[in-house]
This record gives sequence, structure tokens and C-alpha cells, in this order.
Amino acid sequence: MSDVRLDLPTTARAPFAAMLRLEASIELDPTIRELVKVRASLINGGAYCIDMHWKDARARGESEERLYMLDAWAESPLYSERERAALELCDAVTLVRDGHVPAATWERAAAVYPTEELGQLLFAIASINAWNMLMIASRAEPGHYRHNNPSSSRFWENRASTEPRAVHRNGYAPWPRLRARPPSMV
Repeated sequence: MSDVRLDLPTTARAPFAAMLRLEASIELDPTIRELVKVRASLINGGAYCIDMHWKDARARGESEERLYMLDAWAESPLYSERERAALELCDAVTLVRDGHVPAATWERAAAVYPTEELGQLLFAIASINAWNMLMIASRAEPGHYRHNNPSSSRFWENRASTEPRAVHRNGYAPWPRLRARPPSMV
């Protein structure tokens, strides 16, 4: 595997921190959220995110069977109506270049998700797609992530800052010293 091309937490601190804040602000059922993260990552070929979210889903009690069936979710009886609607919407948004989000897909999701929750789901899908793009482009190395053990990931190692935190003109520090990877990340 190639070396990491770009250390995003160091080279793009403010936007990276903004992505972390976006991720932390999304309120969605954890099962749905992890299924969507794994599914979008599978579609995009985001190895780092597949590794991370597969392990996170397993740590939260998701079965191997349901995870490996995500590539064929539409033919599998293992998912609830809400999960199927979320996965269908995830596919349509992730593959938006293939014809936008069909009205029937949106209507199925809107039928099982209240408006506010549907908005949260849409941001969860957009967020994981953005993370996939960032991790693929920067060549974040998969295989080292351990759920709730941030020091195991080579990509996040040695991110502790010894310099004082810079304060944004609005009065907040946009990037805290990172001694441990935030649990809500990616």
C-alpha cells in the first residue's frame, strides 16, 4: 500500500475540524448510521472507511451476515423497511451521477422517516461520502483501526500538538490538540 499522501488533520485543520463537528451533529439511529456508512464506503471503494465502520458496526453488535450482505441488500430479507429505505437512498445519493435521486426512492424514504430524521439521514449519507473522498484521495491506510482504541490507527498516530492552540477570530479554537481520535469521527 502506498504511503499516506496528505495528513489532513495537520494540513487542513479547520476544514477537518468542521467535518468532525458535522459528524458529531448528526442525530440518527446508530444501526442505520453504521449500515449507511459501510454501504456508501463499499460503493466508493473506500478501504479505510470500510475497515473503520465495519469494525464499529461489529463492536455495536451488528452481525457479520448483515454486513457482508450489504452488497446485495435489495435481495436480502435481513433488513427492516426503514433500513431498506435508508440503504436505497444511500445508493441513490452516493451514485447521484447515475440519474439523481429518483422520486420513488425519495418517496419510500419519506414514507418511513419523519422529515427531521430524513434530513439527518441525508446529512449522514453526504458526510460519509465526503469522508470517503477525503480518505481515498489522501490514501489513508486501512487495517489499523481498532474500535475505541485510537492509538492503533497509523493514520491518526502522533497527532498531539505541542504548540499552543490557535484561536479563530470568532473566539474558538478550531482544532483541539488531538491526543486521542474523537469517538464520533468518520
